[in-house]
Amino acid sequence: MKIYVLEKSVTLSGKSWEIMHKLKQMQQHYVYINDWIADIHDQVPPAPLKRIK
Repeated sequence: MKIYVLEKSVTLSGKSWEIMHKLKQMQQHYVYINDWIADIHDQVPPAPLKRIK
């Protein structure tokens, strides 16, 4: 399995069960993919999204 973390995206390549397993692992540490990307690139994550009515 390969994981490519770019500046604004993540690409997972491999077998479907490997990808599902990795996403479940990351779900325990991060709420959003942006948090994961920011942690890898040592950036401050953007402000949380707000709902607009």
